[in-house]
Amino acid sequence: MGPQPKRRRILLALTAAATVAAGAGLPAGAAAAAEIPVGRGSYSDTRPPGTSGPVDNAGQPVTPKVTERVADRPVPTNDWWSSLAFQRAADNPYSLPMFGHPLSYRAVAGGLEVGYATEHVVVGGGAQYEFQHKADLTLGVAGLNSPDARADGWSDWTVSPYWAGGGRTLRATIGHGSPYVYAEATGGAAQITAAAAPQVFADDGNALGITVGGKHYALFAPTGSDWTVSGSTLSADLGGKDYYSVAVLPDPGAFETFSRYAFSFVTGSRVDWDYAQDQGRMNATYTLQTEAREGTETGTLQALYPHQWKHTSDQLTAYEYVSPRGTMKVREGASFTTSQDVTGVLPALPESGGVDQGRLTAFVNEVADTAAVGRADTYWTGKALGRLAQVVPLADQVGAAQARDKILGVMKARLEEWFTAGGETEFSYDAVWKTLTGYPASYGSDTELNDHHFHYGYYVMAAAVVAQYDPAWAADSAWGGMVRELIADAANPARGGDRYPFLRGFDVYAGHSWAAGHAGFAAGNNQEASSESVNLSAGLIMFGAATGDTELRDLGVYLLTTESEAVRTYWFDADQDAFPADFPHNTLGMVWSAGGAHATWWTGNPEEIHGINVLPVTGASLHLARDKAAIDRNLAEMERENGGPAVEWRELLWEFQALSDPAAAREAYAAGGGGTYTPETGESWAHVYHWIHTLAATGAPDPTVTADSPTAAVFATGGTRTYAAHNYGATDQTVTFSDGKTLRVPARSSATETG
Repeated sequence: MGPQPKRRRILLALTAAATVAAGAGLPAGAAAAAEIPVGRGSYSDTRPPGTSGPVDNAGQPVTPKVTERVADRPVPTNDWWSSLAFQRAADNPYSLPMFGHPLSYRAVAGGLEVGYATEHVVVGGGAQYEFQHKADLTLGVAGLNSPDARADGWSDWTVSPYWAGGGRTLRATIGHGSPYVYAEATGGAAQITAAAAPQVFADDGNALGITVGGKHYALFAPTGSDWTVSGSTLSADLGGKDYYSVAVLPDPGAFETFSRYAFSFVTGSRVDWDYAQDQGRMNATYTLQTEAREGTETGTLQALYPHQWKHTSDQLTAYEYVSPRGTMKVREGASFTTSQDVTGVLPALPESGGVDQGRLTAFVNEVADTAAVGRADTYWTGKALGRLAQVVPLADQVGAAQARDKILGVMKARLEEWFTAGGETEFSYDAVWKTLTGYPASYGSDTELNDHHFHYGYYVMAAAVVAQYDPAWAADSAWGGMVRELIADAANPARGGDRYPFLRGFDVYAGHSWAAGHAGFAAGNNQEASSESVNLSAGLIMFGAATGDTELRDLGVYLLTTESEAVRTYWFDADQDAFPADFPHNTLGMVWSAGGAHATWWTGNPEEIHGINVLPVTGASLHLARDKAAIDRNLAEMERENGGPAVEWRELLWEFQALSDPAAAREAYAAGGGGTYTPETGESWAHVYHWIHTLAATGAPDPTVTADSPTAAVFATGGTRTYAAHNYGATDQTVTFSDGKTLRVPARSSATETG
């Protein structure tokens, strides 16, 4: 996987308020820093003295590796192909392996390596499985020897690498789910080098079917051209044209079908989401834009991941591919639509008779009496804010207004300090990389552009809690403008802007976020704490609802609904059909582009491996209850590996257990010393106690019932359902559930009813 950063994680309307000054993004000292006002807050246009921006692994500053044509566009870091544009390896100006699935790629001097891994290896003593990149073909132009490869364009899930050298150029378009590589070449004949002498199974002159290493490919040159084979080299004179394409075939019998779309070149990709609120459904349409380079055919073929094909009613073909995510199924057509139930989020679990009010009040007051957020880096500040944010609504439930307001005051003060440039903590905009970085930074959030969605999610969630009680504070003219700057950096929903890329961390086709800004590993990109990514999505829902921004709220619904399905499928293997049969684990700590690891960045302790995709536990964690059997398998494996119940992260894992078996979680809390020791850094006994004992009374979340509000949920025990909802609006609301139940929710309040 290449060198790993030193990470010990968890041990202990977008503003356009300013024009960035010309010196932004330059090294400290190169220009006088300016404070860019945003409402009552501000950020700096220059990094603080002594700090760093993006660098390679030799510590040298790097700039986006893109062509002049797209030099002014914000680069989508944290993507599956980011190693093409972010040169993390000082000695590699091309790329590391990029995994589009079903194909994998790597840019080299002579062009684009293409492979299709149908077999995996289990490494690390059984801890990791990988479908490693291995080149079957290298696509290029005769005589091409480029000094580097650069990104020449991109869309929602496609990218176009570009090579130039010796009077020759190559531009390829590749993407998630695409079995095709679309090549544009000048200065010479199309040239493809195979890993071994190919076996030809079909020859139509300009269309050639070959088998290399047991993999089947189709090569398409312009009409009138002919492919010639000499040993392991295949070439075609393009006859004055500048294009050719290659496709990986599910089997040789697909040659004719794939030939039909050989010259329908993909030029872009786009996702559009539609929250059908009255139905409690999220619909998303994934569309490829195409151009006929020959003839009139503009259709195409695309392979859907399991989290997609399990939720589409669009017709699929019988063709399938192997991938690290399980079986991919092929759609014949330029678009498809998925539709999923929306699991709601809550600012807190509802009031219930299972909680001892006196005990909870004591826990809340303990948090208030010691409430503090130190001047740590963005991650640990965020953790501290998140801890306090979860206690505020609990203080409200028990009528501890003084404790509530004290905690809110501490949160506001620290947020406002971070949201004001020029102090010990601040955010700085880098106009070269088009990113907003908080200093002090941590875990490569500055030098590698890692984890912005993790860090900033805590700030957004905290701001959403503040906005729930003080809407004026969250106005754009006050402090909400800076909240929106953080949102824009981590999850900008706008395409075509000049300040931030579209959805920086979220890969819309993969269905989840990526953590590494550069993806500079042999196994591609990775993500460890999927739950921290979900935390950002929930924050968008709540902040959007609290500020009346339905577009932002709906973006959060799309991200959470999509990632929830990816998490259940690719981290927890809920349907038990995603992991290889010989992989000896039922959960992953990290998903990699090439596979997955039953591990974390910082420890092999089973408790952290099984808990890292649970924290922070919030009202957004309810989606995990969609697969109670997966929770049970997960915790049973943890105990087998651990040699007994959890010790270090026991309270987090009790909360996880409560989503499946609340009674057992309450028993574990009582037997395991709940309330008597120091919990995980982002947790408090007020929240743990309330979470476990509330669910023991209401029952676990019931995902079979949806609502016409994204801030509503249902719980069930013994055939009895409890309905809960929060209304962020200024007028009363009636929430209707899919089983016919209605719940009246007063303005700016929560409501609960059992029946």
